[in-house]
Amino acid sequence: MNWDQVEGNWKQLKGKVRQQWGKLTDDDLDVISGKKEQLLGRLQERYGVRREELERQLDEFLKRM
Repeated sequence: MNWDQVEGNWKQLKGKVRQQWGKLTDDDLDVISGKKEQLLGRLQERYGVRREELERQLDEFLKRM
């Protein structure tokens, strides 16, 4: 799955994103709206993980979708 597909299917994917990264709030997910940069920024805020690590996690997550 690529980011165009993520944006197009965001409402369906929000639950899976929330399962993977439970510190994200419903408000976070609404603001993110399937935008990769927004998601990475919120994940960095909530988890304090380096961007490179988060990008790796996102790539793995998308491969499973």
